[in-house]
Amino acid sequence: MKKILIVDDEPNIIMALEYTFKKNNYEVFIARDGQEALDILQNETPDAIILDIMMPNVDGYATIAEIKLNEKLNHCKILFLSAKNKEEHIEKGMSLGANAYMTKPFSTKKLVEKIEELITT
Repeated sequence: MKKILIVDDEPNIIMALEYTFKKNNYEVFIARDGQEALDILQNETPDAIILDIMMPNVDGYATIAEIKLNEKLNHCKILFLSAKNKEEHIEKGMSLGANAYMTKPFSTKKLVEKIEELITT
């Protein structure tokens, strides 16, 4: 079974994504900020991570920087899902090592398609 980690501080987004990915046969892990995500990643190696940028405690930029230091997570695909939609934010996310960047609001169908595409390439 494919594994995905959803990192977002917005409960409605977490609920929608958890439901959607479980329906698509994923094992889903949830983190509400970057530190919680890093804690989960000590024991789990998901195939993909959906990562928000603006979160309490540890933001998405700091989280991806930590993830990239961990060799056992090299295969893990990272997609930023953020309300930050300026070109500079997208460029920063991609330069930190994200595999894709989508802006909110978003289509869950397109998000699932993008994650599937990332995992299978």
